[in-house]
Amino acid sequence: MSVEVLNESGVEVDEQGIAALSRHVLDGMRVHPLAELSVLLVDEAAMTELHEKWMDEPGPTDVLSFPMDELRPGHMSGGADEDGETDPGLLGDVVLCPAVAEKQAREAGHSTAEELELLCTHGILHLLGYDHAEPEEHREMFGLQAELLTSWREERGG
Repeated sequence: MSVEVLNESGVEVDEQGIAALSRHVLDGMRVHPLAELSVLLVDEAAMTELHEKWMDEPGPTDVLSFPMDELRPGHMSGGADEDGETDPGLLGDVVLCPAVAEKQAREAGHSTAEELELLCTHGILHLLGYDHAEPEEHREMFGLQAELLTSWREERGG
């Protein structure tokens, strides 16, 4: 997996940990091993701008996902060439706001790192086409999110 983590938030974050979590989620969802993902961490001003521009909603949010190629779990390919070889595809971008994550973590009673793990996993699932607008979708997406985070924490010994 090619996972690029860029921290423009001004907050110290475990970028290697976010990259490792992202790879774990992508592996767990059977995404092509050469797929590319970008995770960007931004401050509240930048997140507010993105949230207002793309979602037409005021203020900062915790996570936004910007899909590139139309990829789905189990069929993670951007397409095939004339020889039938699959192209790994560009998953897209997950944008996280550590300042918002910190506030939410306090309210939830866990660490900011745990909140960022949850938000990153959530954002990747959105890139893969999952949503939570309908009750059935919500159950599926949040169930997968919980499974992926549990396996991540077990793998890390936590």
